[in-house]
Amino acid sequence: MVTLSELQLKEVILIEDGRRLGNIYDLEINPSTGRIEAFILLVRDKKGNFFSKSDEIIIPWDQIVRIGSDVILVREAKGPLLLAQSNTHK
Repeated sequence: MVTLSELQLKEVILIEDGRRLGNIYDLEINPSTGRIEAFILLVRDKKGNFFSKSDEIIIPWDQIVRIGSDVILVREAKGPLLLAQSNTHK
């Protein structure tokens, strides 16, 4: 079993190009089944400062390729599968 705090220490990386997306901030869990539906990552604007607004990247569970000891590998998602959203998730 893996805890959320352990997942948050792992860096999320796209397998296609090795791009680093960041670390898991939160999980989206289906209340009916109790299963994880998606990982939620926060992405800070690299041009901003400490107080700049963060965006969310939502990675659906079916896009997760492998959860390793140090990293989480994900597929490059097209269209709505990998969503960059401005703080709209609650």
